[in-house]
Amino acid sequence: MRNEMIAMILAGGQGTRLGKLTKNIAKPAVPFGGRYRIIDFTLSNCSNSGITNVGVVTQYQPLALNSHIGNGANWGLNGIDSGVTILQPYSSSEGTKWFEGTAHAIYQNIDYIDQQNPQYVLILSGDHIYKMDYEEMLHNHKEKNASLSVAVIEVPMKEASRFGIMNTDDNDRIIEFEEKPEEPKNNLASMGIYIFNWARLRAVLTSNYAKEGSMNDFGKHVIPAYLDSGENVVAYRFDGYWKDVGTIDSLWEANMEFLDPEMELDIRDKGWRIYSKNRIAPPHFIAATGSAERALISDGCYVAGEVHHSILSDAVQVKEGTRIVDSVIMSGATIGKNVQLNRVIVGEGAVIGDNVELNGTDEIAVVGYSEVIGVTIDED
Repeated sequence: MRNEMIAMILAGGQGTRLGKLTKNIAKPAVPFGGRYRIIDFTLSNCSNSGITNVGVVTQYQPLALNSHIGNGANWGLNGIDSGVTILQPYSSSEGTKWFEGTAHAIYQNIDYIDQQNPQYVLILSGDHIYKMDYEEMLHNHKEKNASLSVAVIEVPMKEASRFGIMNTDDNDRIIEFEEKPEEPKNNLASMGIYIFNWARLRAVLTSNYAKEGSMNDFGKHVIPAYLDSGENVVAYRFDGYWKDVGTIDSLWEANMEFLDPEMELDIRDKGWRIYSKNRIAPPHFIAATGSAERALISDGCYVAGEVHHSILSDAVQVKEGTRIVDSVIMSGATIGKNVQLNRVIVGEGAVIGDNVELNGTDEIAVVGYSEVIGVTIDED
């Protein structure tokens, strides 16, 4: 049986710009919004879009990610004709063959894709926060008779030089691709979401690797090759909420935006649920102690101090006299007495002792996973 479209989620990045938060786990496994991990959004989009076969390509520190995803049951992707497959770098007599780029990761998994026998392949990143109907993108792809569709979003012109920019004609056909241009011609930024006609992409990759073997990245190599050869490459415009949470600042910003009850990313939308490892209700909002601002407190938390405009994940403890403002506290963290936290991200299982003050006004402060600060350990 032939699948019309399968999804390949690229989830192997180390995420070095997230510093302490990705020391022991891959970026897509980083917690977000109280009860989720970043990859939950992409997986939920697949499920809600009716995509039933998903390959998740991992590489760096995959254990937490593998455990979180399992067989895809929590996203409804474990049926008779559906499934999630974890795809890791190949091992051979020559050692482990690490993926050298996004396109190389797909090339190494050609056998898996061929087994699914798709007409189209949807390439996704596992580290973006957004809700998107991929079925609508596929419809546009077919309607435009495209060989490749690239999802794009308008970004502020002053930030356009940070992205891959797609220059299009009046029919949204892409005529030029510029990777992080110093002087961008427009603000249509690539979202790293692609739909390829599989037969054509397969031919391009196998031909290149049989000769040069240098087509490692979609942005740097594949898209320019498609444009040079005259392929019909079209832009698919997306106008919803989308955030690349690849830096500490962007991760903190996305969590703060998550607190906005009128945010575009409506986590309480029953028509487009975001699922996680446990199919539980989303965290609930409460009025923060002594403030009209809102906080998000997960179940199982002990809060004796004040929490203002912050997110607390499961089993967090906040002791007496402590004040938390504009911060993200991940699961299992313990915050001592009389602590002052302002614009801080605290990793899972971290311990902050009494009377500690962390102020991230100039730069978001970060406490790593299981990190212990402000606690004196007696040595006998």
